[in-house]
Amino acid sequence: MLEETLSRIKPVNPEWYEVAQKRLDNLTKPLQSLGRLEEFARRLVAIFEDPMPSINKKAIFTFAGDHGVTEEGVSAYPKEVTAQMVFNFLRGGAGINVLARHAGADVVVIDIGVDYDFGDIEGLLKMKVIRGTGNFTKGPAMTHEEAIRSIEVGIKLAEGYAKRGYRLFGTGEMGIGNTTPSSAIAAVLTGRPVEEVTGRGTGISDEALKRKVQVIKKAIEINKPDPADPVDVLSKLGGAEIGGIAGLILGAAAQRIPVVIDGFISTAGALIAYCLKPETVDYMFAAHNSVEIGHKAMLDKMSLKPILNLDLRLGEGTGAALAMLMIEAGLKIYKEMATFKEAGVSDEIRN
Repeated sequence: MLEETLSRIKPVNPEWYEVAQKRLDNLTKPLQSLGRLEEFARRLVAIFEDPMPSINKKAIFTFAGDHGVTEEGVSAYPKEVTAQMVFNFLRGGAGINVLARHAGADVVVIDIGVDYDFGDIEGLLKMKVIRGTGNFTKGPAMTHEEAIRSIEVGIKLAEGYAKRGYRLFGTGEMGIGNTTPSSAIAAVLTGRPVEEVTGRGTGISDEALKRKVQVIKKAIEINKPDPADPVDVLSKLGGAEIGGIAGLILGAAAQRIPVVIDGFISTAGALIAYCLKPETVDYMFAAHNSVEIGHKAMLDKMSLKPILNLDLRLGEGTGAALAMLMIEAGLKIYKEMATFKEAGVSDEIRN
């Protein structure tokens, strides 16, 4: 499934940018005066290959998974919080639920790797690949097969929701300890020192931050991930939810659906997808620049410019929900604003 999906991902046709730009330049405003809102509209026209695209249904996919590295004291919270927060998502009481309602997006909650048996519970997609990853200071976080399966979960979701008429995806996650594998992935795939891409996650102390850096260095030394093989990096250092996010992005790109990347952990998944198929970047919107120091390094690696800068560090898909509002604002401007001719307004004098 992964190889077939990769083969279907094609770069966006730049001729569609010109189609969109022609209309934008004829709207009742000075040229380029709406800045990045115009960029969002151009990109949507090109992604959909439609001169007047519509986004009727949106979904934010919140992947949940646990991490064995929490044994090393890298988080301010115990791993039991992962399962507890899944219940909160399903009740509609989390930050992502509030902001997704505001954005008019559905929240899709996926158990891809939680170390907990949820049983039959309404609203939860049970696609568990692993019951929490292994402690990567003692060996690989996942097997190569588990890494592939986690990516394929995301691909299946993208394909399924595309068939149901969803036209804009957002990424989200929940997993206590998951800034640690994300920092490890960032260090390996950007080539930056571990210290430059490792932050405080849930708000750990200075001492815990030093320990977190050492834990990541030890994991890289022990596992020796191959930077040229993103699946190897994912399996040795990552998590099931990071793989699921990577797969969702790959599946979205194969279906020509734009996907809004949330924060630090989501961007680790996006970087896996990008390193597997660089053309996926044509379909990605970077929601925001997280407080996590490694986030910008990964965005820079993909040449992605964040839409918002709100000092967010919650995850869950909250930044993606907010950015969706800006992206749709750009599309509304493009579609609903009058042209000079329609409004009877004189165009600029061009010498």
